[in-house]
Amino acid sequence: MTTAHDLALIALGVPPDRPVEQGDLSLALAGAEAVDLLESGALTLVGDRMVPGTRVATGDRLLDQALALLVRREPYETVEDWLWRRGSELAAAYVDDLERAGLIVHPRGHGLRSRFARTVPADSPERRRAEERRASGDPVLATLTAVLRIGDTPSDACESPEGDAVNTVLAAVGEAVTELEAVRLRRGVEQGAFDNIWRG
Repeated sequence: MTTAHDLALIALGVPPDRPVEQGDLSLALAGAEAVDLLESGALTLVGDRMVPGTRVATGDRLLDQALALLVRREPYETVEDWLWRRGSELAAAYVDDLERAGLIVHPRGHGLRSRFARTVPADSPERRRAEERRASGDPVLATLTAVLRIGDTPSDACESPEGDAVNTVLAAVGEAVTELEAVRLRRGVEQGAFDNIWRG
């Protein structure tokens, strides 16, 4: 399982009163993919520019998609641009992938099951491994879950032993999620003002 799969399982397992915004999760998943590509040697960072390596496959379908989408010409793509481009609807792609693998379920409720029914992780070895990785204090998962507000802020996030490139990616994820939240708040205010105009 990749870091992104682990993160998706953890995010889907949070209590229903603390749901993760799909856009936030998509950005964090794109960041998790970048971290895995860095750690596999398929990607390096020069400053904040993502420079693909020579590796052409990782063995994971979604991670291979991410690898294929890397810009392969100078000046290359910034981490921030990558997060917004790759992160578009990425949460839904991971839900589909996990569902295809039988790793998530739709709990039965009363009456007919809605296609919008809440999706939760199945009790599986993969889910247990993801939770164990999180509980172990893995710095990447700790930082990403903190960004999504489903985990404690790691005290050593800025001094992660993962290295400067990984920290650059994690910092960019935090900034992108903050920017997305600001956009949501602004739209909420604008919609509220519009509604007030129509109410008279």
